[in-house]
Amino acid sequence: MQINADVTKRAVVHSHDLDWVKSPLPGVDRRMLERDGEEVARATSVVRYAPGSAFSAHTHTGGEEFIVLDGVFTDEMGDFPKGMYVRNPVGSSHTPSSAPGCTIFVKLWQMPPGDQDFVRINIDTAAGWHDGDAGEQVLPLHASEHETVSVLRWHANASLAQRSYPDGAEYFVLNGGFDDADGRYGEGTWLRIPPGGSHHPNTSEGCTVYVKSGHLTKTLPLPGD
Repeated sequence: MQINADVTKRAVVHSHDLDWVKSPLPGVDRRMLERDGEEVARATSVVRYAPGSAFSAHTHTGGEEFIVLDGVFTDEMGDFPKGMYVRNPVGSSHTPSSAPGCTIFVKLWQMPPGDQDFVRINIDTAAGWHDGDAGEQVLPLHASEHETVSVLRWHANASLAQRSYPDGAEYFVLNGGFDDADGRYGEGTWLRIPPGGSHHPNTSEGCTVYVKSGHLTKTLPLPGD
């Protein structure tokens, strides 16, 4: 299965417009934003756990990172409420579930084997926010030679700088929305800017966005390789 699988091309998906697709386990559904592979795949998705649902124990051979969009996600490491950023490296294992139900934005099979950092950061309460460009605050989530991951808060009517990405970037809008010359990106929108791309974002209402950059020119093995 291939969905927006060519990382050299720009892609935009308004996730709220997609139908939910059932996973192999009852009560766990997905909206597929990007996918290269079958059930085990390099994938970017929004995943919904119904109240009381669980996923069977599994190992993340290609790593996993996710942000809890609502509800509470649970595994052996604890309970992760709305706003948690979680990074589980290559080779890590867990048995996820959700008593009240939850929705997560998740990326699978997109880490190099040498990146072995476990990360747990509550975006809503983190003390690591700092000022970026005018009208912007930045919360670093993870950085390596492979990629840089952060969350940005853009203030309403901020005058934001042009953004250039020699190695590409991905955005996911956590709340609010922004515009650039190519369109509008509201809450739940996933945007991929290909290597060499750039844009000039602006926002009237303000927004919070997840941003990953520097990774799209890096070659990683796909499931089954």
